[in-house]
Amino acid sequence: MQAARGASLNSSDQDDHVPAPRRLDARLLFAGVALVAYAVDLASKQWALSALADGDIAVLGDWFTFHLTFNPGAAFSTGTGFTIVFTALAMVAVVVVLWLSRRIASTGWALALGLLLGGVAGNLTDRIFRQPEPFHGHVVDFLRLPNWPVFNIADICINIAAALIILQTFRGVALDGSRESDAEKAQPES
Repeated sequence: MQAARGASLNSSDQDDHVPAPRRLDARLLFAGVALVAYAVDLASKQWALSALADGDIAVLGDWFTFHLTFNPGAAFSTGTGFTIVFTALAMVAVVVVLWLSRRIASTGWALALGLLLGGVAGNLTDRIFRQPEPFHGHVVDFLRLPNWPVFNIADICINIAAALIILQTFRGVALDGSRESDAEKAQPES
């Protein structure tokens, strides 16, 4: 019996040092989603810079057009005089998402944080490397709907990520994939 107990302790100790396949799969999904989102955003912005240099392209009449613009501010062109602040906040966001990604073992969180990282990194790249100067660069936007600010693929990724984060939170799913049980919900706080 002692040998069996010792064997189970040893196998348990070994399991603590090896990442679970689910955690590894979630991390790979996170990295893949982030890289694809980032690459698609950068490629679409390069396309917009070349294809829209001569003017707009109507995709669905006036309802949806490609319209090249450069945004020094945040969403809805707010805070145009604070580009360096948005750059710093985006850098902090990238670090926080990477730090949180160490604990990801949930597919939903992997998708959400991967899209968030890809989107934030895409717009951060513009802020660091585009005109007028490093860390004050303007974000390339080119997707236009009526009565809505012009946006880009990174913005879409960030918004989908926000929706997924809210969904995971309401579902009670933690980064590691665990769920808040009904028993924990029913227990009164002491």
